Amino acid sequence: MFENSEIALDELPGAESLAWRPLDSRYVPRLQIDALITTAVIAVIVLAVQYAPLPIDIRWRSWVPWLLLPAFGLSLVLWPLLSVPRKAYALRDKDLFYRSGVLWQSVTAVPFNRVQHVETSSTPLDRLFGHAALQVFTAGGSGGDLKISGLPADVAEKLRLFILEKAGADLEHG
Repeated sequence: MFENSEIALDELPGAESLAWRPLDSRYVPRLQIDALITTAVIAVIVLAVQYAPLPIDIRWRSWVPWLLLPAFGLSLVLWPLLSVPRKAYALRDKDLFYRSGVLWQSVTAVPFNRVQHVETSSTPLDRLFGHAALQVFTAGGSGGDLKISGLPADVAEKLRLFILEKAGADLEHG
């Protein structure tokens, strides 16, 4: 007969008791370079719009983007200093946890018995810094259910193989 016993909430382990592992320390400068590239692209677009022949004269407002762009770029460059230290992952025998967020904080747990696919990916800038992103896809999910960027490439690959091994073991013994 099926039995579903009640569990006391104070007996449950909390996420704060996990051994959180931070992202790679070189992830901050990698994101800052990305922010500088983004700011430079926006500056080129603003410059092109200002000097493009347009049917209306917008030159009287031409100083506004040049006041806003440095503030926008500076905020993009400074944001990783706040956000990256608040991101971390924890690996246990049966699941993977990921926490993130500065203003809105979240903790995501992915049990290995729900994992269907795991992949690593990297952009050219990631490869320059030796980084990769780990993406975990679970049963019933649409798209990736968990993505951890800023991992050293070798760690991301080890995690991918470990999760696939655990997911396969859970399928065999499930």
